[in-house]
This record gives sequence, structure tokens and C-alpha cells, in this order.
Amino acid sequence: MSDTAKLNIDGTSYDLPVVVGTEGDRAMDIRKLRQTTGYVCLDDGFANTGSCESAITFVDGEKGILRYRGIPIQQLATQSTFVETCWLLIYGELPTREQLKAWSGLFTKYEMIHEGLYHHFDGFPSTGHPMAILSAMINAMSCYEPGLMEMEDASTFQVSAARLISKLRTIAAAAYKASIGQPIVYPKPHLDYCTNFLHMMFSIPYGDYEPEPEIVAALQLILILHADHEQNCSSSTVRMVASSGANLFASCAAGVCALWGPLHGGANAAVVEMLQYLHDNKVDLKDYIARVKDKNDPLRLMGFGHRVYKTYDPRANIMKATADKLLAKVKGNDPLLEIAKRLEDVALKDKYFIDRNLYPNVDFYSGVILRAMGIPVNMFTVIFAMGRMPGWIANWKEQYDSGGALYRPRQIYTGQSERDYTPIAERGTSDCLAPKVSKKGRPYCELK
Repeated sequence: MSDTAKLNIDGTSYDLPVVVGTEGDRAMDIRKLRQTTGYVCLDDGFANTGSCESAITFVDGEKGILRYRGIPIQQLATQSTFVETCWLLIYGELPTREQLKAWSGLFTKYEMIHEGLYHHFDGFPSTGHPMAILSAMINAMSCYEPGLMEMEDASTFQVSAARLISKLRTIAAAAYKASIGQPIVYPKPHLDYCTNFLHMMFSIPYGDYEPEPEIVAALQLILILHADHEQNCSSSTVRMVASSGANLFASCAAGVCALWGPLHGGANAAVVEMLQYLHDNKVDLKDYIARVKDKNDPLRLMGFGHRVYKTYDPRANIMKATADKLLAKVKGNDPLLEIAKRLEDVALKDKYFIDRNLYPNVDFYSGVILRAMGIPVNMFTVIFAMGRMPGWIANWKEQYDSGGALYRPRQIYTGQSERDYTPIAERGTSDCLAPKVSKKGRPYCELK
């Protein structure tokens, strides 16, 4: 098979090197395309663009495959822990017993945050979204550890990575407590990663929260399943920021901001909001599904389908089994969960959804599970960020170690051609149709 691809432009043929991945995925190397042809590629959303070569995670959307460092997600979900999975993603191999003990020890050692950081929570209003607080606090945390801003050697990086993953749960839980006006709860060194987070979320000064084992297991599963997912929006953001030479903290804070978007990390919250709407308005599900299937109606069924997976999301299969087990034990009768089950039945049986590969995805089940655990909706994306942090760190490290070039995409300019500046006296008044007032009482000028 040829190791080059032919590109013909205006009768001139160009040879493009072909790069082949370990799983057979193929790419045309266009790194010198503009230099040799004067052309660039236009790929809105980067759906057909490989932004990097990476050895971290493999996804095959057509076959429903997800592997971390070559290990199927099904094996990690049933046999690994989140702390162990963090090491695997960042360092490429499963840790030895000694490595895992030392790694876990770092998580315990650095689970506390600087006392000065707690005062920062007082500066946020109670209405502040936890994701905004999380991003700000990651950057603020770096100010208290200036020696870790520069990755001088492997040990410096390891301490920084462990600090960030460990302290993230402390910051996340503190942000939640601050938002509801309760005292911030300190971590306990004898508790494991997930139990400690739940303790800080739900304990109160006069009583410790002791979660059911099924709840701890469900949280650990959610974190493992969300730990990485190839070059998704937030991981790509981390790599782009890292390409500028930005430190680990700044790059991962940018990842939090990217994850915040409802089309990315906010999808599981959108699922619960949809279920709540269906319940509160007593919507007939048959009518709702009919609207979803109507091509002229913009209504979407949240939590169904996936941009990458054209078959069942492998994480959803795992999550569904956990949802059934957890809900049967913990939640009992919940009208939203009943609606979710009925919607699930529709997707699995309706030809419309089957033909379009619109199966329930990981967001559908994670939202239902988090609700059953008592996690408030505005904390859903924060849990996602906790899970995705090792993936972000692994991508930051890979970008840093490669010494890769600064990310700087090209564009196709579609604006005005060159024109002269017009003095304000000569501009007239026709551009503004009429002064208007927004729904919130703010004046603005509508343009033609």
C-alpha cells in the first residue's frame, strides 16, 4: 500500500505523506500544504483534522471502542480504581504496587488547600456557578505554589499533577458548600479519593456523611469513564494553551472553561433539566418523541446520540448497568427516573432512533446516576471536570514533552476588502435603526 497520497490542484500533482496509527487509522500529512501549494484546508469543527499524534486514548466511533493506553474501558471500569487510572493515563502503564502506594500517598499528602485559599470563596456570590469558581481557584491555587509553575524535572511534574488532582476535589466540595451557605468541610486522610469527596460534599459540623458503598462505587465509575476521550473540546483546549508554554495549572483551568459549555460537559445537566421539564409540564412522551422526529421541529432528545460514536457508546453500556443497580437500592420511586426509563425504551425500540444511531449516551445515564446520589445539577459538570483532570494532565504532558509547535490555526477570511477610514462626521446615522432596550433594561443599538 502506498505511503503517500496524491493531491491534484489545477493540474499539478502533489505527494502527501500518509501517517498510519497503531490501530490502522490513516491521515494525510498536510503540515507543508500551504508552503508547497498555497492552499490550506477548511474544516469547520475539526471533524476531519488530526491536530496531533497521541498515545493516550484510542476511540473508534464506528465499532464502539474506547481504550486508555490500549486497555479497554470495560476492563478499567470493573477492575481499576480512579487513582490507578490517573497513573495509567499520565504515565502510560499501570502502576506497580510500590508506585500506586507512593502515588496515593501524594494524594493524601496534598489533599488540603492553603488556608489563604479558603478566603477566596468569600469573594464569590452565592449565585456563582461552581465551574466559574473551579477555574478561578485552580489559577489561584498556582499562586500559592510558585515553585510548581515551572516543570524542572519529572519529580516536579509528578508532585504538581498529584496536587492538582487531589486538591481539585477539595476545591469542588468547598465551592458547593460556599454556594449553599454551609461551613466548608476539611478532608480526612484515612478516606479514599471518592469517599473523601462525598464526605466534604455532604458532611456537616454535627454529623459525618457516610455514603453507601454503591454510591462510592458509582462515583468512581463516573470518574473513570470520564477520565479521557481523545481530542475532545476541553482536551484540545488544554493542548492549545499548553502549546504556548503555559503552565499546567493555567492550561487545566482553560480546560474547565471549555468543559463548562452545554454542548460538552454540560450535556448531563441538560438531560436532567429535560426530564424535569417533562415531569413538571406533564408532557405526553409520545407527543414529545413525535416532535423530536419532526425534521421541522428544532427540539432535541438530550442524552441520545454522540458526535463520535455511530453505535452504542461503550461507556453508556457500563453506566446503564450501574444505574439500574444504584437506583434499585438508593433512590426508590423517582418520577424523573421513571421518565428516563421510558425514554430509554423508546430509543432502543424505535426504528427512527436505531436507523440514525441515536442510542442513549454516557451523559444520559451519568445525569440520572448523579441525581440519585444527591449531587445537585449545577455540580454535574464539576464532577465531569474531576474525572477529566488526569486526561487533561496527560495531554498537557504529552504536548510539553513533544516540544510541539505553537498551535495557530489558519482561517479563510470572508470580511471586507481593504477600505479607507471614514471620519465620524461623514458616517451619517443610517446604521442604527432605532435605540432599543433589552429585556433587562439595557439600551443598545440594532444594526442593519
